[in-house]
Amino acid sequence: MPVNETGRLVRDAGGFLLHRDQGGIWRLILHRVPVDLVEKHVRVRGTLRAGDIVEADGVAAA
Repeated sequence: MPVNETGRLVRDAGGFLLHRDQGGIWRLILHRVPVDLVEKHVRVRGTLRAGDIVEADGVAAA
């Protein structure tokens, strides 16, 4: 399922999370680590893989 969501990008022990503007949290699979966007409002585009896991094609400032 395609994903195009905004929220706050947060780093945790297991990788990265998106605290979604619409509520809830998604764990992100990232191929490139966007360290300059951590703790900022971002837009994530990608594919919902299972439950709350999103394989991100891109992360950009929102």
